[in-house]
Amino acid sequence: MSEAENLFGDEHVQRYRETNGEVGHIWRRGSKILLLTTTGRSTGEPRTKPLIYEHADDAYVIVASKGGAPDHPDWYQNLQRNPVVELQVKAEVFPARARTATDEERKRLWRLAAEQWPDYDVYQTKTDREIPVVVLERV
Repeated sequence: MSEAENLFGDEHVQRYRETNGEVGHIWRRGSKILLLTTTGRSTGEPRTKPLIYEHADDAYVIVASKGGAPDHPDWYQNLQRNPVVELQVKAEVFPARARTATDEERKRLWRLAAEQWPDYDVYQTKTDREIPVVVLERV
């Protein structure tokens, strides 16, 4: 297993930033990782998470799966409060606006994301909530 495959959470963020994504952009099973920084809805502090992404329609697509947990991940709740986020994709850092995919877009974007990380289909079977697909558009 490579160094990047063992990374998770804050350690993943740190190594990704230190290496401009050379370590950490490609993760387990070849999935691609970006860094999403949201504003904490309670603290107002920046919160950064490494997330699997796909690129589609000139935007980045992420999935708020939380492994199929019954509640949405904190980062998704943060961006519902404030959709202005910062992304890092490899060495590039830029502002973006987050929105939940429309019903019309969701099916196609879900398929793209599940090609990147097939476990998303399994996660959906573990929860009654519809797992949100999030579109991140450069501003």
